[in-house]
Amino acid sequence: MQTHRFSTWTLPAGLALAMLLACGPGVSRADIYMHEGRDGVPMFTDQRDMGPDYTFVRRYGRPTARHACQGLTRAMLDQRAADQMGWVMHYARHHRVDQELIRAIITVESCFDRFAVSRVGAEGLMQLMPGTAREVGVDNTFDPQQNIRGGVTYFTRMLDRFEGDLTLALAAYNAGPGAVERYGGVPPFRETQGYIERVFNEYRLLGGQP
Repeated sequence: MQTHRFSTWTLPAGLALAMLLACGPGVSRADIYMHEGRDGVPMFTDQRDMGPDYTFVRRYGRPTARHACQGLTRAMLDQRAADQMGWVMHYARHHRVDQELIRAIITVESCFDRFAVSRVGAEGLMQLMPGTAREVGVDNTFDPQQNIRGGVTYFTRMLDRFEGDLTLALAAYNAGPGAVERYGGVPPFRETQGYIERVFNEYRLLGGQP
């Protein structure tokens, strides 16, 4: 069972849910689940099965590290991006995906803050969850080269899995491919739907055509 320091919360229901959704419409890969213990206290985690002592309530999309964007002007964002575009271009070219699309994803995920950590433990530029990082061979999620390599690798896997459908690939990057397959399309999660819209808006701003 995957565990990490941000993997669970046991808070009063209203406060816990408010904290989970405070990031607004959302951001990578892991699903967020709500369980209820025998004492009635809700728990938010990235683990689907919490054992017999917990009852599954519902699932959410993964929130991004939007706090990394607070107080950031466009000029400051562009400077942050410029520092990392060499790796973006390299891995985008290697995987034959538009570099501006990857730039848009990173902007929405972390505003190019290499040390960004979301409320649910996603880390780095492309907000890799610990399990995803291991899956794509990333040892240090705060290393820009490793994070971008891993994030682009994972995203292109989602593109391949969903036959080049950009909307579904983004949904899978945010909510997990299982959720996309389970719902037969974009999951009905506010976080995921908002995430796709934000990436597309940023992509258009950068000159891309979703």
